[in-house]
Amino acid sequence: MELYGYRRPDGRVGIRNHVVVMPGVLCGEVASRKIVEKVPGTTFLSNPNGCGQNHIDLATTVDILSGMIANGNVYGVLVVGLGCEFMTEDVIKKAVRAKTNKPFYYLCIQEEGGIARTVEKGSAIAAKMVEEASALKKEKIELSDLILGLECGGSDPTSGFSSNTVLGKVTDRIIEAGGTAIMSETAECIGAEHIMRDRGRTPEIGKQLYDTILKWEKDRLEESGENIRDSNPSPGNQEGGITTLSEKSLGCIHKSGSHPFDGCYEYGKIIDEKGLYFINASAYDVVNTVALVAAGSQVVAFTTGRGNPIGNPIAPVVKITGNHDAALWLEDFIDFDTSQTITGEKTFAELGEEMLEKICSICNGEPTKSEINGACEMSINQDFSYT
Repeated sequence: MELYGYRRPDGRVGIRNHVVVMPGVLCGEVASRKIVEKVPGTTFLSNPNGCGQNHIDLATTVDILSGMIANGNVYGVLVVGLGCEFMTEDVIKKAVRAKTNKPFYYLCIQEEGGIARTVEKGSAIAAKMVEEASALKKEKIELSDLILGLECGGSDPTSGFSSNTVLGKVTDRIIEAGGTAIMSETAECIGAEHIMRDRGRTPEIGKQLYDTILKWEKDRLEESGENIRDSNPSPGNQEGGITTLSEKSLGCIHKSGSHPFDGCYEYGKIIDEKGLYFINASAYDVVNTVALVAAGSQVVAFTTGRGNPIGNPIAPVVKITGNHDAALWLEDFIDFDTSQTITGEKTFAELGEEMLEKICSICNGEPTKSEINGACEMSINQDFSYT
């Protein structure tokens, strides 16, 4: 299947063409939402932070939001600030400009004279960007231009021995074509850290993966006094039939395929290289999905055994299950069923080709169920308490 997308001036490639309106701080949300309601073709990007944070959490917030804006699926952005927050125009603009040169506008509610005036001026800016974005034509792109995010949530045993394994075939195809795939979920590699170590392209990368996973477990134990293995697998995982975190992890890593990992990045960092990469992120589905998109993923393949309906405001999230009952019962948010590998009707390779074709169709504009449902959850991990 031929692929089509938008080639951006900064060299990135998009499969969607969003004009984003985003509050620079939670206090700017009402004005931002009013602009989006007033201007068809705009996309609201939620920001629950931007003030009342220490410098470490603020830096993380800025990293994630600037990465979302830099994603190839975004044409341009209007940020609506209040005027007294920590994430000032200079802070967010500097972070965005370090990653991309796409259109960037900023309004300050206190300087504009209130919500109504901000919405009026912001609507004109947003409408201009929508007109510009609409004039762009899709160009032929290659599989090597894709950055595939890999995520799983609401897992059951079929996730490991069906959907994640089929997704691993797709990951291999994209890597072999010269593209990029990104996996996160550090907590759900615990128990499989020795396998991840052996999959580093170099011994140094392998050691970094191994140390990152073990450090995540150690740090959380020291912070909370609780062993993560007592709370993961989740109650839903256990009801579905997963018995231990190690079992869950061994199933989780199948979606990364068989190629070596080319690097290990910290949460909030953008990836501009080809190959297979790991992001040190949380075990929480929304945080991980956002981290993948902030790192550059234009599309996220999300496997789920029990079902999870979340989406993302910037990238389509493809929901995949190996549980045929879930595929039927939750058909309004499941996009692809791999259960034929369990019944023996199809091989992993056959379904891998079908899944790749489905993902390519979505890249070309077919909406995912999460897009149809308007699912656009946002969450940014915070390591420290508010000040």
